[in-house]
Amino acid sequence: MATSAVGPGFLTQSAQFTQELKSAFACAILIATLASLIAQLNVWRVLAVANQRGQEIASTLLPGLGAFLTFLICLGGLVFNIGNVGGVALGLKVLVGLNLETGAGLGACLAIGVFLFKRATAFMDKLTQILGIFMILLMGLVAFSAKVPLAQVAKEALHPSHFSMVAVLTLIGGTVGGYIIFSGGHRLLDAEVVGPKRLKEVDLAAYLGIFVATLVRGLLFLVILSVVESGAKLQPSNPALSAFESFGEWGRFVFGAVFVAASLTSIIGAAYTSVSFLRNFSWVRRRENTWVIGFIGVSALIFLGVGKPATLLIAAGALNGLILPLTLAVMLLAAKSPKIVGSYKHPLILSLLGWVVVALSAYLGVLSLKPFLSLWTA
Repeated sequence: MATSAVGPGFLTQSAQFTQELKSAFACAILIATLASLIAQLNVWRVLAVANQRGQEIASTLLPGLGAFLTFLICLGGLVFNIGNVGGVALGLKVLVGLNLETGAGLGACLAIGVFLFKRATAFMDKLTQILGIFMILLMGLVAFSAKVPLAQVAKEALHPSHFSMVAVLTLIGGTVGGYIIFSGGHRLLDAEVVGPKRLKEVDLAAYLGIFVATLVRGLLFLVILSVVESGAKLQPSNPALSAFESFGEWGRFVFGAVFVAASLTSIIGAAYTSVSFLRNFSWVRRRENTWVIGFIGVSALIFLGVGKPATLLIAAGALNGLILPLTLAVMLLAAKSPKIVGSYKHPLILSLLGWVVVALSAYLGVLSLKPFLSLWTA
């Protein structure tokens, strides 16, 4: 899950919002982290206890709801993946000087290569773990060399001088919105980590996923904040790159490597999870890897036609944030249904906090519609 969340959109969002909010962005990160953890614990627990995928639970709750949820998840996953392909293109352009079109094609081919293996899912898990560790180490090295106003960050995290609703929604959407909240949960089902007796393992996986995503977000925030506070202006076309370029050629290399790694893991996660929502169809289940490959190919083709990678990456997070209230509400209702979870008693405090996140994300989603649409006219 963490590697699905830590994609190029995640990096681009962090760069743009750090430039806009500076130290006050720490408050948005804090709120988004707490909301994301609450949402993830609720959803993963229900999936594990029910031993059903998200769309199956939704269909049991209300006929037709599973199909609607599948449509939303696949739509959000597709938009996200278009941005992910753009992320590989941006990273390869920085690393080896490829143009965006060639980089997008190469990135899609690399991701497709994973699903050509006979044991694709096992290879996918190992590759994403290795790339995740690689990203953390590189980000940690750069953050260690940055001059960060830590006292100001701590103050703004609790008492922000200004606040952005779009930033909070986009961060939540980029961490657990849309398909992302189901990516780790569906992998737990595949690994047969199911049933009430395995909930400690489910909780640990949820905590670890959010911890890793927040660690990378925090390191990136500190790196970019040190650049912004020095008076540098980030380029709108690629805000994260312009921040890392302040550290010279070393920073430029780190950016390219992290962006490529983040993009590849996100392409794999988005495609795998989106197609997992179509497994109810036997014709998809029989050739699942073929469908995943097709999903990646379509994402690449759309990117080549649309372009605007930085805008796509930020918009994807906002769109997935708008989907979150529905998906989380469905899981919270399912947690109270004996025909879905049997005799399992979902923790009351977790349910109450879950509904708070539903209300918060729905409210912020409505309020941020205008600024979300303005991303495309900027």
